[in-house]
Amino acid sequence: MSLVVIVVGLLAVLLVVASIVLLRRAESDPLAYRIDEYAARDEPVSIEEIEMSMPVTDRIIVPILRRLGEIVTRLTPQSMLDNTSHRLELAGSPGNISAAEFWVLRGFSTIALGVLFFFFLGRFGQDPGRRILFSLIVAALGFYLPSLYLSAAISRRQDAIVKKFPDALDLMSICVDAGLPFDGAMARVHEKWDDPLADEFGRVIYEVQLGKSRRQAMRDMANRMDVNDVSSFVAAILQAEHLGVSIGKVLRIQSEQMRIRRRQRAEEKAHQAPVKMLFPLVFLIFPSMFIVLLGPAAFQVLRTDALRNVVG
Repeated sequence: MSLVVIVVGLLAVLLVVASIVLLRRAESDPLAYRIDEYAARDEPVSIEEIEMSMPVTDRIIVPILRRLGEIVTRLTPQSMLDNTSHRLELAGSPGNISAAEFWVLRGFSTIALGVLFFFFLGRFGQDPGRRILFSLIVAALGFYLPSLYLSAAISRRQDAIVKKFPDALDLMSICVDAGLPFDGAMARVHEKWDDPLADEFGRVIYEVQLGKSRRQAMRDMANRMDVNDVSSFVAAILQAEHLGVSIGKVLRIQSEQMRIRRRQRAEEKAHQAPVKMLFPLVFLIFPSMFIVLLGPAAFQVLRTDALRNVVG
């Protein structure tokens, strides 16, 4: 029985670690990595040697995940996969995984945590009914953990875009006033910064170079971000192009509005701070202060009562 618990525990830990590694894997092109690896060699090497020099996750875990993802694609409704794909785009495509691979990871985490917790409770002599009930609860938690991670990644990415957007508009406005075209201003933002907003600007430029219209590329960018400020900016730029209004004037107006919105958000968070601080103060800080201030007095009172009882 102990051997089975150890094997299942190691398997569960391996699955969880693999899921975390794949979700946090850097967004890199395997083909470009192989070309760079080959170009860095002083003498000719075989493709097998280049493959063996790649990380274990890219050589073993990723192919297995893709094979399982193909099975999931055939069994999962397309609407569910499309929704997951959109959420992965909103999160910046963490690990560069597909929607089917993400569902495979959810299945791995569900089974791994449920089985591991089932055998873990068995070590403490719990009856089978309780073990199954608690294991199902933990398995449900494992099913929702990847989704919670994805939601947190979406929130962090959108917050980073909102914070950086006014500065990007200021830089674009300066570039347009200096004589650069709109695409050139976006390229300058992409070259100057390394953040989600600059990456999206670079993707728009790349898609336009490949033949996609700028209107469609910018609309797709707004859909990938799902940020109200970006959506209003894209709508204003597209309307200015349609009506023939100066892009520089639109950028100046948009940058001023975004600075006002950023100041309003800061004031809103400042007004929310007292309410958010109330619960930590009442339940954490005040009890600690009472213990520090009244603790010695309580001990003194108890000591005095003990002495009185002895004397009496």
